Amino acid sequence: MADLHPDSAYSRDRHADPGSAIAFSPANRVRFEALLERYPTKMAALLPTLHLAQEEWGWISPEAVYYIGDLLDLAPATVFGVVSFYNMYNQKPVGKYYLQVCTNLSCMLMNAYDIYDDLCERLEVTPGQTTSDGKFTVTEVECLGSCGTAPVVQVNNDYHEDMTVVKMKDLLATMK
Repeated sequence: MADLHPDSAYSRDRHADPGSAIAFSPANRVRFEALLERYPTKMAALLPTLHLAQEEWGWISPEAVYYIGDLLDLAPATVFGVVSFYNMYNQKPVGKYYLQVCTNLSCMLMNAYDIYDDLCERLEVTPGQTTSDGKFTVTEVECLGSCGTAPVVQVNNDYHEDMTVVKMKDLLATMK
């Protein structure tokens, strides 16, 4: 039978040495060790470890998936399953400001697409693209769970509720 090579960026054979290509900084290694003390099992520490990795590298690369899997004694598929399930983990590099516009039903009814379209036009990007200066990435997300204050735009980890095109323009002006 022919050798099979999965077409996944997270396949181990796509990386020369995926487990050692990266490592937490000494300060974050200390933070990681402290995390392990707070949880009953290594697997229970997966989500906060992924947050720590994203804080350090800005996204969860295939190398990070293997590194975290090795740290927590988890299969890369388990780590990637979590990364790909939650939209809070970036699977590719994003800009300094990651603008996620919720377009689920409540937000859509409250004109979220006007905000989304204006952002893409104003920043001269297509959906999911990062500006040429690396400052902004704009994406559409399914639901941010803030239907009562729709429309919602998440900038990095902060929610901005009851948004309008004008409020979004003003918020962009504050981002340096």
